[in-house]
Amino acid sequence: EERYKMARSVKWVDEVVENAPYVTTLETLDKYNCDFCVHGDDITLTADLTDTYHIVKAAQRYKECKRTQGVSTTDLVGKMLLMNAASPSASSEHLPSQEDFQESPYTKSCNLLQTTNKITSFSSPSEPRPGDKIVYTAGAFDVLHPGHVDFLAAAKKEGDYLIVGLYDDADIKSFMGVHYPIQTLQERVLSVLANRNVDEVVIGAPHPLTGEVLDHFRVNVVVRGKVAEATNNQHDPFKVARDRGIFKLIDSGNDLTTEHLVKRIYDNRRQYLERNKKKQKKELDMMRNIELMQQKEAEAENN
Repeated sequence: EERYKMARSVKWVDEVVENAPYVTTLETLDKYNCDFCVHGDDITLTADLTDTYHIVKAAQRYKECKRTQGVSTTDLVGKMLLMNAASPSASSEHLPSQEDFQESPYTKSCNLLQTTNKITSFSSPSEPRPGDKIVYTAGAFDVLHPGHVDFLAAAKKEGDYLIVGLYDDADIKSFMGVHYPIQTLQERVLSVLANRNVDEVVIGAPHPLTGEVLDHFRVNVVVRGKVAEATNNQHDPFKVARDRGIFKLIDSGNDLTTEHLVKRIYDNRRQYLERNKKKQKKELDMMRNIELMQQKEAEAENN
């Protein structure tokens, strides 16, 4: 249900197919009136090393797009596990190490290289219209999850145009600790921009909020969720909004936080580590098979 919610929150998604088959079939495409299936340029395989898109590829109903460099679920979850492993209270059972995250050709990651074109492709072209009620909120929004999604939906209902301020990495470290943020500011910008309820993002928003921000964007209401991440911040980051009488505390009905998400993943670390090792082995085996086939084809041509 959480993954369905996350998929539906993406502004480019029109419909979510629940319980979709792992190997995409022509029947699935036809049932939902899809002309073709799209996937990134990384390999996805079944347990027996079969390409999960072999059916639609054979029918010429498959298209491929380049995977975003520097964005990897494996890498993000690995950061969470290693972050908890460094904690003094961490259990020694199934404690992960760097060796558990050895790179394969497709699970390896690099730093996300942000570009203006990439930000533009994620951005909404709309500007506030005259008379629009402008809503502002700010936070880390680290590893965007269903709790964030429900909050952003509730925030958008408070007005017509939602602006999200994203704190920079240094600010987050100062009040959440050295292990945060899990994602860089550049990664968080794209995640929040992809949300269908967000109209604009302030990159490296000031913490605490300033009157200049409120005046510049003509903000009518500033919102914050009732559920917040645990921090050592002793100051009210929204004091200026409270002083102006435009601050509102809202309840999204979802108490999930990034800290809860990290704990959930760490509590299930054994299953994750085993899954990750199997995934890497499949990818490496597939790459070896491809190399052997290419070598045999080259030898046959030479003979």
